[in-house]
Amino acid sequence: MTSQQAKHMDSGAQIMQWSEDLAQHTEVAGMLTRTYLTPAHHAAAAQLAEWMCEAGMQVRRDMAGNVIGRYEAITPNAPALITGSHFDSVRNGGKYDGNLGILLPIACIKQWHAIGKRFPFALEVIGFAEEEGVRFKATLLGSRAAAGTFDMGVLDNLDDAGLSMREVMAASGFHAVGLAKAAYAPESVLAFVEVHIEQGPVLLNEQLPLGIVTAISGASRFMVEIDGLAGHAGTVPMEMRRDAAMAGAEIGLCIERRCHGTAGLVGTVGQFTVPNGAANVVPGKAIFSIDIRAGDDAVRLAAVTDVLAEMNKIGQRRNVVIRARQTHDAVSVPCAPWLQQQLASAIASSEIPVRYLPSGAGHDAMAMAAITDVAMLFVRCGNGGISHHPDEIMTTEDAALASQAFSYFVEHFAK
Repeated sequence: MTSQQAKHMDSGAQIMQWSEDLAQHTEVAGMLTRTYLTPAHHAAAAQLAEWMCEAGMQVRRDMAGNVIGRYEAITPNAPALITGSHFDSVRNGGKYDGNLGILLPIACIKQWHAIGKRFPFALEVIGFAEEEGVRFKATLLGSRAAAGTFDMGVLDNLDDAGLSMREVMAASGFHAVGLAKAAYAPESVLAFVEVHIEQGPVLLNEQLPLGIVTAISGASRFMVEIDGLAGHAGTVPMEMRRDAAMAGAEIGLCIERRCHGTAGLVGTVGQFTVPNGAANVVPGKAIFSIDIRAGDDAVRLAAVTDVLAEMNKIGQRRNVVIRARQTHDAVSVPCAPWLQQQLASAIASSEIPVRYLPSGAGHDAMAMAAITDVAMLFVRCGNGGISHHPDEIMTTEDAALASQAFSYFVEHFAK
């Protein structure tokens, strides 16, 4: 093992230990749940700030609660290459989703700081305070603040306790009037590069530790309500039923058929409820979600159009009323080819085959694309690619390889 490889193995071990330590900051003992501006979230922010300081960075927090570490350039106040990810989590989530993209660059900067290495540009690592949207049902809050696209309307969203985002932020010392100051000036940013676990099985199945994201898929989401007619399960003939649940099930199968066989297109019914349902009652109402995603917006929107048209036909044929309310629409975000090329050189320098793949999940890079070119480095995860789950895993060896590739990328970065 060369001295360089040993250095990156040290970084890999450091990343894995920090991941374990950060996971201790949770709202629920025995599982990782860390939502926006809870005590566990504040504790995690303080821990990240401490590690950033130890790595030689100047640390600040903005009015969205983002934790930002700046590793100054050779010449002060130079534009920055920005990296980072989020440190909030889903309920009962994994240790590496988001966190890896913060801890890995801190570990790399710690190595550079130890030998006094600086660059012609600054490096800024952002721990985005909120990405998942769990507490206030609004996503990408941290990165939207940094990009200057924060939707002030979501400040009135309520959590499960009936508290508004606005009052929770104020109680934490973060005031909405200061959110505009969190935005980066585009001329101060060279690019944004996010390191993230893949959250899928492609790299694992192909036995590859790293991959380069080509685009982050756009997504269309709907909540659908179907009104039929409740009736006795034993007395209403099949041909006379106005079964809301079966209409919803048929729509779900329609989505599955429409999205099957088209590369990069996926469709999901993730929630399905029959309010006040009973085993001996024909369902009179059904409520469910639809999520359709693709890396190509034209492909996604064509699928949405087809599904909505088929829903109308199903409603007419089954004599039920279907109402679809769109709850989310995000366009796909391509990753900049010039950044992909530099990531490819970084991966190839470690004699690893270069694999390009889209991201079906949303990431903070989507928001940062409003002000700069973006790129993403995917790192293999195990257990079949499972994520958003306590069984989410990765290895020290892969963390070391990702550290090595990221270090090469930064050391050879050219705008």
